[in-house]
Formats: sequence, structure tokens, C-alpha cells
Amino acid sequence: MSVKTKTWLKAAGVRAIKTVAQTAVATIGTAAIISDVSWVQVVSAALLAGVLSMLTSVAGLPEVSEE
Repeated sequence: MSVKTKTWLKAAGVRAIKTVAQTAVATIGTAAIISDVSWVQVVSAALLAGVLSMLTSVAGLPEVSEE
């Protein structure tokens, strides 16, 4: 695996993890009380956001130079 590929995977992975965390927090925040949280929905939305983040990263990441 090339250095450029490793750099891209690391940058895209970090971005996806941040997106997953932000989506989980936002989804949990929509419940009035913690017992009303649908954990299946939280996990589902967060994982989908992570997949979409990785797919969006294919278009390019500013963290990875285009040299």
C-alpha cells in the first residue's frame, strides 16, 4: 500500500469517525429524555453517516495534498 493511500485512509477514517460521533450526539439529542432514545436508530443513522462520509471523501480531502 502506498504512502499516499495510507495518508488518505487515515484522513478519511478520522473524518468518518468524527461524522459518526456528531450524528450519534445529534440523534440522541432529539429525544426528550434518555429513556426515549432509540438506540437502534442512533446506531443506524451514525453508521450510515460514516459510510456517506467515506464515499464523499473519494471526491477528495483537503488534508491530503494532490501532488
